[in-house]
Amino acid sequence: MGSMNKHQAPLLEALLRYREEGNVSLHVPGHKNGKAYAGVQEADLLREVMRIDVTEITGTDDLHHPEGVIRQAQQLAADCFGAEESYFLVGGSTSGNLAMILTVCTAPGDLLLVQRNVHKSVLNGLMLAGAQVVFLQPETDAGSGLAVAPSEETVRQALEAYPEAKGVLVTMPNYYGMGSDLKPLAAACHQHGVPLLVDEAHGAHFGLHPMLPDSALSCGADAVVQSTHKMLGAMTMGAMLHVQGELLDRKLLRQRLAMVQSSSPSYPLMASLDLARRQLHAQGQDAFTAGLAAVDAFQRGLAQLPRFGLLQPPQPATPAAGTAAAGGAAPPPGPSSARAAAYTRQDPFKAVIYDRTGALSGYALQRALEARGCVPEMSDERRVVLLFSLGSTLEDVNHLLWALVHIVKQEPELNLDDIDHAAPAAPDVSTWNISSGERSYSSPVSFSLQPADPQKLEAIRVEESAGRVAGEMVIPYPPGIPVLYPGEVITGPMASRLIRLRDAGVKCQGTADPDMDTIVVYKD
Repeated sequence: MGSMNKHQAPLLEALLRYREEGNVSLHVPGHKNGKAYAGVQEADLLREVMRIDVTEITGTDDLHHPEGVIRQAQQLAADCFGAEESYFLVGGSTSGNLAMILTVCTAPGDLLLVQRNVHKSVLNGLMLAGAQVVFLQPETDAGSGLAVAPSEETVRQALEAYPEAKGVLVTMPNYYGMGSDLKPLAAACHQHGVPLLVDEAHGAHFGLHPMLPDSALSCGADAVVQSTHKMLGAMTMGAMLHVQGELLDRKLLRQRLAMVQSSSPSYPLMASLDLARRQLHAQGQDAFTAGLAAVDAFQRGLAQLPRFGLLQPPQPATPAAGTAAAGGAAPPPGPSSARAAAYTRQDPFKAVIYDRTGALSGYALQRALEARGCVPEMSDERRVVLLFSLGSTLEDVNHLLWALVHIVKQEPELNLDDIDHAAPAAPDVSTWNISSGERSYSSPVSFSLQPADPQKLEAIRVEESAGRVAGEMVIPYPPGIPVLYPGEVITGPMASRLIRLRDAGVKCQGTADPDMDTIVVYKD
């Protein structure tokens, strides 16, 4: 990297020089460094950003053919995150997922092994590629009922059954910060000569501090997508794609990235990626000190509020009886060792809490927190996800604990002495399993851009949908992970879950009826 060092931010520094030079703009963008809004008070904040909102001119390089400051910034990112090459993304992890899939699936009908509970961007990539997909059943955490990732055995079995597979794509961590060891999955892929692709959107910070889980790259993944804006300090839509090894065609990957991203990328956005990387490179582990202190303060405060449980990996089995499961509740009897190993690590920056009494659903708890000035990342039927980061403060934690205390006080009739002994709600095991018989993977499913024939579809009431074949996708957002795909049979439990989602007011994408009173199914 020549004379560069980790304290530099070459792209950001180039933009600051541009701002200071004050040259006459005879190029796009049309706001002319913000001058188009001179005298407009409401635009003052944006005008400051517009002073570095430039285009591909002399000195600012080109994202799709980097030779100068962007190339240097990406090389520094590779050094920081442990990659051989890193690419800046201005379309979020979505653009990285699309590019990964289009790089390994180069012809219609190419087959990819894909974890069942993936983000919708992966499904869009499969559609663009015209790929065939074998869905891998993820392992389930016995205590919470939440899906994590496929087991090594599942991956190996699917690779043996489908030797023509172009690769394996998994998500780690999941939206709740839950994960397991990726090394066995990487080893299985490499023994079959195919790449392991990882959607690590929520793990951009992994591997950068001893208290954080290992990164996918350090576990041997070949291509990893990270949302730098989610858990680190970049602006929204700022992400990175990291690669290593010889199993991906990098020339083709660069072409795919140029295809799915804007030819006029945002320079402020790319500068924020450069700045986020410099913060980690320059400060090292110290960058996380304040955020981890906030997490620790929250966990200590939450321990004083026995009504609320905290999701944690199950403790290893010991000779002593009565080992507690996540949140202090006893685990279901007799979980297999394979299932227990599904969830072995938790991102400390994702605090997943729930009402042990079951009186408050996750949705209700989120509304109660928002009414007191605390806005969570998301909620589901039982839990609320609270997202901390290196930018979290003790002041934030004090406000959050104050809100939880006042939520408890609004239930004065509750016998708090009995909370520790309250039975946990039954796990909401997801319906992502479309495996055939005892197999932990599906038969190949074809994806394409061809829409379904509307003459073959009809809308019926959700209450009447059990047993019918879905004609549309149902995607609760957040987290953006489909619970139902077109072509799947709507089981009785799934129909009940759709009703619960609707009645709770959950926003779902992909449905023709935004209120989800009806769902589109195939007539036959």
